[in-house]
Amino acid sequence: MQRRTRLAVGGVTLLGVGLAAWVVSPAVALARFEALASNPLLFAAVILVVALVRPACAWPTLVLSTGIGFAYGLSGLPLALGALVLTSLPPYWFGASTAGSGRLTTAGQTLLAETGGVRGVTAARLLPLPSDVISAGAGAIHVRLPPYLVGTALGELPWAVLGLTVGRSVDHLTTGELSGAVDPWLVAGMTATAVLLLAGPCYRLASARWSLKLPAAE
Repeated sequence: MQRRTRLAVGGVTLLGVGLAAWVVSPAVALARFEALASNPLLFAAVILVVALVRPACAWPTLVLSTGIGFAYGLSGLPLALGALVLTSLPPYWFGASTAGSGRLTTAGQTLLAETGGVRGVTAARLLPLPSDVISAGAGAIHVRLPPYLVGTALGELPWAVLGLTVGRSVDHLTTGELSGAVDPWLVAGMTATAVLLLAGPCYRLASARWSLKLPAAE
């Protein structure tokens, strides 16, 4: 009965999140940001609240930095970076609370031990992967909170600058104007940087595994 109760609660929660994401879409949120842009203090407070609830609505993190860029321009970088770090905490804690001991978790912990928390999280953030998946994964493999926060700030920095640039350059915050805003060359550059950060640790892990498979010399 307890398992059925958990499944029922989880189903209702997912349904509620889905309805919230449909009713309060990113387009609606961006429109609200635009309306509040004339009041910087209230705008900043709303941004921080939205950063906390954003994962439940499954909005892209670009919504936050784009809205901040519209209101503050590039001078909003500290707020944008803080909002991106803050919005990564709920999925991180969710991943930590539901962590298991499967093969993926073990592999992630092995890679973490080789890369270190800051380097590993930074590289993962630079990749064009869903932010919340990375956050939950970091929690699941027990990345400590301090290196997680530092790695998130470093890895999200170029994404924050991108969002601020897009927000500063538009006349109205609409999803139509934001479509295609991500420069593929920028994404390629961040991906290449992530690969370089992970190349050494992955090579060492692969070499160690290969050496274990080789027969001992007679």
